[in-house]
Amino acid sequence: MPTLLALLKEDLANARAHDPAARGDVENALVYSGLHAIWMHRLAHRIWCRGGAGRGVARVLAQVARFLTGIEIHPGATIGRRFFIDHGMGVVIGETTEIGDDVMLYHGVTLGGRSLEKVKRHPTIGDGVTVGAGAKVLGPVTIGARSAIGANAVVTRDAPADSILTGVPATIRPRRADQRRPLVDPGCYIVGDGDGI
Repeated sequence: MPTLLALLKEDLANARAHDPAARGDVENALVYSGLHAIWMHRLAHRIWCRGGAGRGVARVLAQVARFLTGIEIHPGATIGRRFFIDHGMGVVIGETTEIGDDVMLYHGVTLGGRSLEKVKRHPTIGDGVTVGAGAKVLGPVTIGARSAIGANAVVTRDAPADSILTGVPATIRPRRADQRRPLVDPGCYIVGDGDGI
């Protein structure tokens, strides 16, 4: 497991890779709420995993992060490396969410639950998944690696790797090779792709 400092540096490099508006590490470290949220989450998650009274401290730290960034990440959520939240406001990530490496979320995304039982009730997001603005992924569903979820989609069932999910409820279809470019506009998946979706 990399040190916390190594993760911070990796997150800064990842912000530059994902955002063409990124101008430099110092500025990004000061103004990117998505970076602030993930950094505070990494600390809160480490405290959460120790158990006991530390869990209360972790919850308080998560609420401070929410107040400062507008991004709510439960300290129990497991988040991989090179995670990036663009803009960030209104993102909610539930307690039993599992997020792989190289995942990108846009603002207004909810990775939420559909049950009040104390079980795995939030999504599992595979490596390299992009989730568009306002999308909702609800319940203990699994989204396969390298998939893309379009803006405002509502996902309530599993999707295999290399899928595109659009609509309400989300329609799942294979992601073509020409749709695997980094930072592809989710609108490309809806209009002009020749298959009427």
